[in-house]
Amino acid sequence: MVQDLCVIMLTAGVTSLLFKLLKQPVVLGYIVAGMLVGPYVLGEAWVTDVKSVDTWGQIGVLFLLFALGLEFSFKKLLQVGSTAIIAAGTIVVGMMALGFLVGRLFGWTEMNALFLGGMLCMSSTTIVFKALDDMGLRNHQFARICFGILVVEDLFAVVLMVLLSSIATSRSFEGKALLLEVGKLIGYLVIWFVVGIAVLPTFLRKFKKLLNNETLIIFVVGLCLGMVLLAVGAGFSSALGAFVMGSLMAETLEAERIERLMEPVKNIFGSIFFVSVGMMINPAMLIDYWLPILGITLVVIFGQILFASFGTLLSGQSLKVSLQTGFSLVQIGEFAFIIAALGQSLGVTDSSLYPIVVAVSVITTFLTPFVMRGADPTFRFVDSHLSQGTRLFLENYSRNRNTVTQQSTFQRLFRKTLVAIFVYGILIVFIYLLFFRVINPWLEEVLPNVVPDWLVEGVELTLLLLISSPFIYAIAHGGRTKDAYELWHSGSFQKAQLIALYLLRIVVSVNIVAYAIYRIFSFTSGVVAAVAILLVFIMMMSRSVRRNAHSMTQRFTGNLTAREKSAEQRRAVSRRFEGSLLSYDVHISDFELDPNSAFCGRSLMQLNIRERSGVSVVRIVRGGININIPGGRTVLYPSDKIVVAGSDEQIARFSQMIEGSRQVRKKGDAQTRTHVTLERFVVTPDNQLIGTTLMQSGIREQAQCIVMGIERDSRLITNPDPALQFQEGDVVLVAGETERIKQFVLSMTPVSS
Repeated sequence: MVQDLCVIMLTAGVTSLLFKLLKQPVVLGYIVAGMLVGPYVLGEAWVTDVKSVDTWGQIGVLFLLFALGLEFSFKKLLQVGSTAIIAAGTIVVGMMALGFLVGRLFGWTEMNALFLGGMLCMSSTTIVFKALDDMGLRNHQFARICFGILVVEDLFAVVLMVLLSSIATSRSFEGKALLLEVGKLIGYLVIWFVVGIAVLPTFLRKFKKLLNNETLIIFVVGLCLGMVLLAVGAGFSSALGAFVMGSLMAETLEAERIERLMEPVKNIFGSIFFVSVGMMINPAMLIDYWLPILGITLVVIFGQILFASFGTLLSGQSLKVSLQTGFSLVQIGEFAFIIAALGQSLGVTDSSLYPIVVAVSVITTFLTPFVMRGADPTFRFVDSHLSQGTRLFLENYSRNRNTVTQQSTFQRLFRKTLVAIFVYGILIVFIYLLFFRVINPWLEEVLPNVVPDWLVEGVELTLLLLISSPFIYAIAHGGRTKDAYELWHSGSFQKAQLIALYLLRIVVSVNIVAYAIYRIFSFTSGVVAAVAILLVFIMMMSRSVRRNAHSMTQRFTGNLTAREKSAEQRRAVSRRFEGSLLSYDVHISDFELDPNSAFCGRSLMQLNIRERSGVSVVRIVRGGININIPGGRTVLYPSDKIVVAGSDEQIARFSQMIEGSRQVRKKGDAQTRTHVTLERFVVTPDNQLIGTTLMQSGIREQAQCIVMGIERDSRLITNPDPALQFQEGDVVLVAGETERIKQFVLSMTPVSS
């Protein structure tokens, strides 16, 4: 086992260095390493225990998805906006359909074609990030849209893995079963999201002083594997559990620290996973299947361009931004390998599908930077051939889609009501299932031996309602919000709307309680309804229930928004201000000033930034201090964060200005380095320091040193008082630069004639 691990890591290390030199993604290097140590390239496998490698690779998948969850965060899905959701939905549906169709055209089975469609609809987050960084496009508007689409695609991928697993297990396409699985998945995500946010941030905050790096990483890995076991126990994949725990950790204040600590763990096990992927590739098989590889590669490139551009355009972005987005997502990445591995582990896909998809991924990854460069020429070509009417229609559509529409008070309150009923309802369903499957059977087994049956039923109902009462209260009451107050004082019709919403909450709450009564007692429906109404009324009047519900809500809300508030305080500008600029094709970017930049020490007026680049400097962040709308006389200093607003082209010109301002010193221009040393000198009889105090001597300013101590009469005076006078024979200990100290001592001693 140790020998196999040594071979894998050394081969992966060498190939990754080679691919770094070639400026290619390291993931491809790992796959090549797997091909080299596998049984197909050199005729004999260098790895003897393939099962152990597969096990390590599966662990690698868990840590990869945990790290992906750390970057995901459920709140990001709400922040990316409709553009990312519409575009990602268009891509997933379009590419899955196209992939399935292509697979069937090649004569593959339905299961192979279905898994192929799943592999083709996810672009590579890693590759897109790297390509945009290398090309200096990270700050462009379309890049931010790409990131939003990738976030939504990651969520789709996790859902897709669950659905594919279900289809592969049942070997059927039953719509009812699929809807049941989707509902089960949504319930699972909501439950663990709510429970996790309510517990994890609070726990980490209370024990922060005890959680050093070692303890934190062990604790987090344990939680990740624990959630994996829960997911498998609930009938989902282990990958889903790892992803969910990562997304929960992403909502904590320790998220960046956890991400940094998990990086080496993810890299090690992730590299083993990709090596195991490469070991399954037979180059001879790739030659035999050259036609499907070529066909699928073309489908990925042109299909992603088509669906991503159309989806982005449909969401209301301009034609240029839509094409730039589409041309950036022309590859398949890590999730394709994971879905391919899932198909093979379930035994539902042919062995040839795996290397075909890997080959397509390698080719599309290599072509990504070249395809991205074709976005602007394609836009100019399409724009020049559009009719004036079509161009005007697209401009009006984009402008109307990006116009902020004000929701009415009733609409906001109605949406909040539905969300509250949905979330708390799922939690209550979970409590009921847990109670009737675990707690209730135990009570019925123990209590009848002690108390009569009717009392057992009363205990069961009381216990169930005590556990679920805060959530039932949250549904029934809804709280006194500003929107409710405004609606109540707006008129008779608005009052009727508000009363209807409260009645809806009460009806849902009564039905929830009525179901509990019906399951435990054998009352008639009329009695059940009356008792349910009475119990809901008691809950709403109970101070303890109200206090528990408010405490639960405040804790959850505080934990949910803690990281967002912390990040907002560190942001260069507010998210609201940044978002308001997007409809004007203006966005915000920040640049940190390199200490070697020629900008350092010069004012904004001298640099003439606005005229040279077109951007506006809206803020300078200096050591935690914000200089808003700086004037022309503001001087820039090393490590200043310069926040600018402008279009993509203007920000690109400013970025070139920043890069060009860096002063690179040549080898021979390096200045001689000086060090602080501890020196000593004796005050001789002719030294001018005699009779002067430390302050009067000017030794600190002239020699740029600190007097650490004075030896006098075999006694050391440490950190002497500034009023202490020098005496003949004093031995002075100073800290500073040797040459400056020597020059000062010589200046204090007269030259003998």
